[in-house]
Amino acid sequence: MRLKRKTIMITVSNLGIQFGKRVLFQDVNLKFNPGNCYGIIGANGAGKSTFLRVLSGDLEPNFGSVAFGSGERLSVLRQDHFEFDEFTVMDTVMRGHTVLWEITKEKDALYAKEDFSDADGERVGELEERFAELEGWNAESDVANLLSGLGIKEEYHHTLMKDLSGKQKVRVLLAQALFGKPDNLLLDEPTNDLDIETVIWLENYLAEFENTVLVVSHDRHFLDSVCTHTVDIDFADVKLFSGNYTFWYESSQLALRQQQQQNKKAEEKKKELEEFIRRFSANVAKSKQTTSRKKMIEKLNIEDIQASSRKYPGIIFTPDRETGNKIIEVNGLAASTDDSILFKSVSFNIEKDEKVIFLSRDPRAMTALFEIINGEKKADEGTFEWGQTITTAYLPIDNTPFFNTDINLVDWIAQFSEDTHEVYLKGYLGKMLFSGEEVLKKSSVLSGGEKMRCMISRMMLKNANCMILDSPTNHLDLETIQAFNNTLKNFKGNILMSSHDHEFIQTVCNRVIELTPKGTIDKLMDYDDYISSDEIKALRSKMYE
Repeated sequence: MRLKRKTIMITVSNLGIQFGKRVLFQDVNLKFNPGNCYGIIGANGAGKSTFLRVLSGDLEPNFGSVAFGSGERLSVLRQDHFEFDEFTVMDTVMRGHTVLWEITKEKDALYAKEDFSDADGERVGELEERFAELEGWNAESDVANLLSGLGIKEEYHHTLMKDLSGKQKVRVLLAQALFGKPDNLLLDEPTNDLDIETVIWLENYLAEFENTVLVVSHDRHFLDSVCTHTVDIDFADVKLFSGNYTFWYESSQLALRQQQQQNKKAEEKKKELEEFIRRFSANVAKSKQTTSRKKMIEKLNIEDIQASSRKYPGIIFTPDRETGNKIIEVNGLAASTDDSILFKSVSFNIEKDEKVIFLSRDPRAMTALFEIINGEKKADEGTFEWGQTITTAYLPIDNTPFFNTDINLVDWIAQFSEDTHEVYLKGYLGKMLFSGEEVLKKSSVLSGGEKMRCMISRMMLKNANCMILDSPTNHLDLETIQAFNNTLKNFKGNILMSSHDHEFIQTVCNRVIELTPKGTIDKLMDYDDYISSDEIKALRSKMYE
């Protein structure tokens, strides 16, 4: 049940959730304080979104309670993209502040009455006073600023929601959740479908947000940028740690190594942990994500550090041969759709050991380029030529055609292997955490994440020296993303990639090529420098005019 009492925090008491005989978590006791942002992590199915639904009141717990401070307002990022179809964009955002919305509607209704009475006048006076307290006079300009920050142009502010694209609706619903600076804010995957500029805007907005935020996200850079604490759902329990995702991940890996070194003396372990905490705290102090208002690390206890029960897939790419000096030469490529130019006059040479991130404000541009250089689509104009030593492995953004079959996973992966011995094939599936009876599952019933793990297994079999990856983190959990990321950082070959995952790009790529309707922006630099450069920001604006 959900209670209201006088506190200045969200208090979770003896909380338990189970579905049938399956216990997600039990005996959870936590307090979430204002001024902090809590990143909720856990393996797929651990209960991250369920936990948020309990906090929001959308799901009744089996045991325990959730209590909010008296009069505190809770705001939730809604996932129903059709709920507000008959409302304008402006009204949809305004409805996020239910108290202000109801006051506004009642006030307007009273003013519209023909037989306006003295009692009506008194009531209007009360409403006007409350309206002013809630800064109602600034509401429309505040909504407009939020929408603009999230990339919804002013021309759409009075459009009906049903007339927007799915990506635009996502941004409007995010503005709805943020509007009015709620006391408690719950966000489930808020960066989905946001471009670079909008994610940066949201990171900055939340870094300055003074109230309580709980967020579920698979974007590690976003979690590191905004979170002061990590809430880990593991071992059918929910535990709270100071620090961001990277601290949690590195500390859990350290604890795992120590656990595996059973003969190590307790004093040596303690010293190693203390040194890790000192090193991490120093790094955080220098981090450009750290603000003067928030410290990423408040207190770190050695007892907080423990190994995770999560399993990380074994993603290993072993090229059969080293690349020569010529990777691929592209000259004057162009591609368009019926209604827009995706890119034109695209020319570049990829050098040995380069790992390139391709960007565009229209994600269809990268997909079109990758399909062209893989021979799956013809360019409107231009040519390309691969080097003689190059072998490629392609991870497409849409893998649906690969799974239009009812064969089991062993037979599925056998299609892509010269060695079709069952033990050999099961080894590759096992590396991607398919074990036991799972390898006999029909390929047509796999989840999005399972399909991606199969596609990665297929790539490992190819032993290619050039990876072409179109949005490689789509549908993957944090564990697979982390393992994939770690492998690509050390890959001995070339990578051509598109991605929305900031950490993935920053840690893997050393060159940026942006595809625009007016040509390319091509820079041999890392991603952080590219997106923070004022010179490049100005150039990008011109290329998209």
